[in-house]
Amino acid sequence: MNSPVIEAQSLVKAFGPTTALAGVDLTVRGGESVAIMGASGSGKTTLLHVLAGITAPGTGQVRFTPADGSPVDVTAMNERDRSRLRRESFGFVFQQGLLIPELTAIENVALALMINGTPRRRALEHAAGWMASLGLAGFEERRIGELSGGQAQRVAIARSQVTGAELVFADEPTGALDSQTSADVMDALLWSTTGQGRTLIVVTHDAEVAARCSRTVHMRDGGIVAGEVSAAVNEARS
Repeated sequence: MNSPVIEAQSLVKAFGPTTALAGVDLTVRGGESVAIMGASGSGKTTLLHVLAGITAPGTGQVRFTPADGSPVDVTAMNERDRSRLRRESFGFVFQQGLLIPELTAIENVALALMINGTPRRRALEHAAGWMASLGLAGFEERRIGELSGGQAQRVAIARSQVTGAELVFADEPTGALDSQTSADVMDALLWSTTGQGRTLIVVTHDAEVAARCSRTVHMRDGGIVAGEVSAAVNEARS
């Protein structure tokens, strides 16, 4: 069994009188794809944001263990250090992609590298490689508005992976897509993460998306109520 990549202990987070996380414990190991499901307001997106260091919990701890280093306490970091961690070690894919419409597709992908100091030419070359691997060769110079929803999400996936992120967080990455495009995007997301030995945490309402992951965690009222191995993984094990 692989070692833990990210561990949460006793996470509590409240927004005013509303408790979003009520003492959550969660361990995700290297190479896993973990789906987090639950009704709206169950706390799943808040949990993803706390794990990723986007939002600080009220109490509790998140530890991230890079492949070539010692565990770091994400919750003890200041905002500058958390921002660097997100840039260098984490990748993100959101429902609407959050791409920059004024930039071309390849510039959107390369931007993640250039922010980290990679020269523009090298960043564009690396971005082109990722776009080609995700079926986007020939679309490099298109603006985001000239792409289909599925193509734009694959650009977002390429951007999440171009820096070599060990852990990718995806928040409803297929929520705005039809069923066939959703399946294609999940193919790309799984290939580029767990298919490369990386780790994926995905928030979703879609049971078919969750079934593609190796494990599903269900949330209700700010707590985890169940975790199960997917049917596909059970079948592969039998």
